[in-house]
Amino acid sequence: MTITSAGRPAPPRHRQERPGGRRRAGRRRGRRIRVALVVCLSLLVLATAGAGWLYLKLDGNISTFDSGGVSDDRPRAGSSKGENVLLIGSDARTDGNAALGGGDKDDIGRSDTTLLLHVYADHRHALAVSIPRDTLVTIPPCKLPDGSWTKTQTDTMFNAAYSVGETAKGNPACTQNTVEHLTGLRVDHTVVVDFKGFARLTEVVGGVKVCLPQDVYENDLNPHRTTPGRLLFKKGVQTVSGQKALDYVRIRHGIGDGSDIGRIKRQQAFVASLLKEVKSKGLTPTHLLPLADAATKSLTVDTGLGSADKLISFAMSLKDVDLHNTRFVTLPWRYDGSRVAIVEPDADALWAALKSDRTIDGKNATGKRKGKQKTPTASPTPVSGAGIAVGVYNGTTITGLAARAAATLTSDGFTVTGTATAAAQDHPTTLVEYGPGEESRARTVAAAFPGATLESVSGTGISVVLGQSYATTPTPSPTAVPSTSRTAPGRRTTTPCSNLTYG
Repeated sequence: MTITSAGRPAPPRHRQERPGGRRRAGRRRGRRIRVALVVCLSLLVLATAGAGWLYLKLDGNISTFDSGGVSDDRPRAGSSKGENVLLIGSDARTDGNAALGGGDKDDIGRSDTTLLLHVYADHRHALAVSIPRDTLVTIPPCKLPDGSWTKTQTDTMFNAAYSVGETAKGNPACTQNTVEHLTGLRVDHTVVVDFKGFARLTEVVGGVKVCLPQDVYENDLNPHRTTPGRLLFKKGVQTVSGQKALDYVRIRHGIGDGSDIGRIKRQQAFVASLLKEVKSKGLTPTHLLPLADAATKSLTVDTGLGSADKLISFAMSLKDVDLHNTRFVTLPWRYDGSRVAIVEPDADALWAALKSDRTIDGKNATGKRKGKQKTPTASPTPVSGAGIAVGVYNGTTITGLAARAAATLTSDGFTVTGTATAAAQDHPTTLVEYGPGEESRARTVAAAFPGATLESVSGTGISVVLGQSYATTPTPSPTAVPSTSRTAPGRRTTTPCSNLTYG
C-alpha cells in the first residue's frame, strides 16, 4: 500500500491493460473454436473419405455385361407397374469358381438356376418364378461375340440361351431376351451370381439352416463317381455356408425324387431362408455394406445396377417387402419326354397376373385400393402333403386355375408332377381320382379342396380335376417356405425338416 505525503493511504490504482490484451484474448478464444472446427471437419472428411473409399471399392468389384446384347424388340417400359428382376445362377468356372464347382475352368458358361422376381408396385409383395433349365422355349435372336446375331431357335432348352456364343462367362443378355420373349414382361434388371458369390453370401449371414432326409455322399453330387466318396452331409438339421451351402443347393441325384424340378423346390426354400437371414439382421447400410462387398465380388449385372450407389439403393428399395408376402412358384410345366414343356393357358395367366400386379391368389398389389375388399368366410384346411405326388388338371374354362392350385399344393408339401387342361372343362365340383392302393393319400389331397369328391380309377397315381367350385373358394397363398407343421391351435410354424420330398 502506498502512503501519501499527507499520511493518508493513496487510492488504489487500477491495473493498466496492456495494449492489445483484449484482442489477443479474443484471438485465443477464436483459435480454440477454429481448432475445434478443424478437428470436427477433419473427422467428417475422414468419415466421408472412408465411405467414399468403400463405395469406390464396391464399384471396383462390380462387373457389367454388354447392354448392346439386349434386344431392341422388347416389351414396352412400364408394361408392369412393378419391377422385374432376372436372377441367374451361373455355373461358369472362371475366376476361381472351378475350385468350388469342379469341372474345366475353360468350359462354356451355363445357367444353373433362373428366377424371375416380380416386386409388386406396392413394394410389399413379391413373387419369384423359377424357370426349369430343361424347359423347351423359343430363343429369339441374340448377339454373338463377333457382333453378329443368331437366328431364332424354337423348341430349344431354356438354359441354352445363356450359352449362346459359347464363352466362358456366358451370355446374360440372351437369357434376358429369352425371358422377355417368353413372358411379355420387361426385365428391369438382370443379376448373375456365380459360385463364389453365392458361397460368400451364405458365409456373411452366418449360414442357413437346412435339413437332410439321409446321409449324402460325394457321388450324390457327382453320380459319375464309382464310389460313394466322402460324407458331405449327415442326416438331419444343420447350418450350412460356403462350399457346403453350394453343395446343398446343387445336389440333384442324392435327395428327393432326383429330378431338376425337385432340386428347384429345394433351392426355392433355401433362397427364402437366406432372405430371412438377411432381413432379420436389418436392411441398414451397416449390414448391407458387408453383404454388398461379398456379393459384388462375384456379381455380373446390367448397366442400370453397375455402381455401388445404384445397387445399394435398389436393395434398400426392397426393405418393405414382407417375407410373408414373398412367394416362390415354378412356371406351369409338364414332362415332354426327358424335357419340360410349358402348360398353357396357365403360364399366360401367370404372366397376365404379374402385368396387372395381381398376386397369384387374386389380391390387388398395385398399392391402390380398388373398392371395398370382400372378406372370405372360409378357407381350406391346411394339410401336410409330404411324400404325395399329384397331377393337377383344369376342368373349367377359367384360365390360371391349375397354376393356382399347384402353387397351393406345393406350399403344403405336395409334389406336383404337372399341370394341364382336363379333357372336359365342364366340371362343377373338384374331383380327386386315385389308383389302386392310393385311397388314403387321395383323401389327404381332397382335404385341400373343400367339397371335392373321390373316385377310384384303373390308372395309377393321383390326379385333381378342378371344378367351378374351386374358382370361388378362397385359398391360402403359398408361403416362402415350402411347408408348415401344426403347433398350437391357430398357429403354424415352419421347420427345416418340412417337405423332405424335395430334399
